Amino acid sequence: MSEYVIEMLNITKEFPGIKANDNITLQLKHGEVHALLGENGAGKSTLMSVLFGLYQPEAGVIKKDGVEVKINNPNDANALNIGMVHQHFKLVEVFTVLDNIILGAEPNKMGFLQKAEARKKVIELSERYGLQVDPDAKIEDISVGMQQRVEILKMLYRDNDILIFDEPTAVLTPQEIDELMEIMRNFTKEGKSILFITHKLNEIMAVADRCTVLRKGKYMGTVNIKDTTKEELSRMMVGRDVKFEVDKAEQKLGDVVLDVQNVTVPSKIHANNAVKNVSFQVRAGEIVCLAGIEGNGQTQFVYALTGLDKMSEGKITLCGHDISNAKIRDRSKLGMSHIPEDRHKHGLVLDFSLEQNLVLQRYWQPEFQNKGFIRNKEVREYAEKLIKQYDIRSGQGPVTTARSMSGGNQQKAIVAREIDKVPDLLVAVQPTRGLDVGAIEYIHEQLVAQRDAGRAVLLVSLELEEVMSVPDRILVMYEGEIVGEFNPKEVTVEELGLYMAGAKNMYRDVGAKEQGKEREAE
Repeated sequence: MSEYVIEMLNITKEFPGIKANDNITLQLKHGEVHALLGENGAGKSTLMSVLFGLYQPEAGVIKKDGVEVKINNPNDANALNIGMVHQHFKLVEVFTVLDNIILGAEPNKMGFLQKAEARKKVIELSERYGLQVDPDAKIEDISVGMQQRVEILKMLYRDNDILIFDEPTAVLTPQEIDELMEIMRNFTKEGKSILFITHKLNEIMAVADRCTVLRKGKYMGTVNIKDTTKEELSRMMVGRDVKFEVDKAEQKLGDVVLDVQNVTVPSKIHANNAVKNVSFQVRAGEIVCLAGIEGNGQTQFVYALTGLDKMSEGKITLCGHDISNAKIRDRSKLGMSHIPEDRHKHGLVLDFSLEQNLVLQRYWQPEFQNKGFIRNKEVREYAEKLIKQYDIRSGQGPVTTARSMSGGNQQKAIVAREIDKVPDLLVAVQPTRGLDVGAIEYIHEQLVAQRDAGRAVLLVSLELEEVMSVPDRILVMYEGEIVGEFNPKEVTVEELGLYMAGAKNMYRDVGAKEQGKEREAE
């Protein structure tokens, strides 16, 4: 039997204006976790899409267990026991968990669907691998982490033993990431082989056996993880040394830019409020981070702040203007920029070109329109400037359709558009989600540059490294309430974790101490 379960030999894949994969060779051993590392747009997802049958290569061959195979579509891949969890999940939101798992592989007898049999298999798989799900819940009502479990169960239901994970941790909380790493280790113990696309060097060092590095569509080499370091991997990936520390000068605080008073936001899925009586301020010249485990009200608060949703109580003031009931465009005109959590839903019009997306917030301004007509030459020049400044990679430059770009480059486009507006307040929600270390370094520098230029930044992040290194103040949110405020230089990750998990509450603990003092005085 061949040493390799999968071999992709000399694969070349081209799109208009770009060679996404240029003579790449990748070999996956039986029972290993093999990481695929590279910058945004390096060709990682394209290579895996070739293996899964979504794309056909111009050159190269694929072998399974030493035998050449032809994979024309995902059904061929599944027949070869190859499964894939995509970066942007392929789920039907109005279907239940169970329906999504069995879709395309429905058990039937004489044409009649056998759901009871399928339910039994799904429950057995979820218990065996620690992937607890509610089979009857609708996809639209469950968390992103739970949706990923559904995607993994889809692979296991089809008895796949070659598992492709495309950026699996980009949308997960730190706790969910730890769970996923453990699940991957368990898979390899059972003899399954995993291809793991990621930008996160810590995860590669923690779980992978070997790593193949791509840069600008070319193969840079394969290394054993035990014989390398994070610094060496980052150098292979971006071609230069990367700083892992965020450099910040002493802050110079200015006036209050954002004033949030007693904001309450109702929940759409249960009777309780999603955000409960939240108050805080952000001043010019500071970065304030709203931290917490996903699902504790951060999303709903940002929706209310940016005008995507209504709040039931409270007041929000931006640069002295009451924006509690203002329209989204009015908030933008008053000096707010928003890098949204969901880049596809709220950040881009996917079927618009890159240049159209880059002026979405400004196309009505005189520099981009004249008497109601778009000034295409000025839009093109502006887009080319941002593409160069932010290193946004796309096959056809400004005219590239946003949908066809890699997730990381879509994110760069949003960041470029929102920062270039020169806002008084930048609301940055997961701004580095899905970005490589070089791009993360650049985005962090941009956030700090906004702060140093005397602007206010509200950062919402699930990345503990980012929470500890970028902001000047940390506000922890738990079950819709602010439960603690910290200086990142004075708090530990462990203590922050206790507040994020609800084990501690600064205001409750202080109140209890005060009551104790009063009782002692009596």
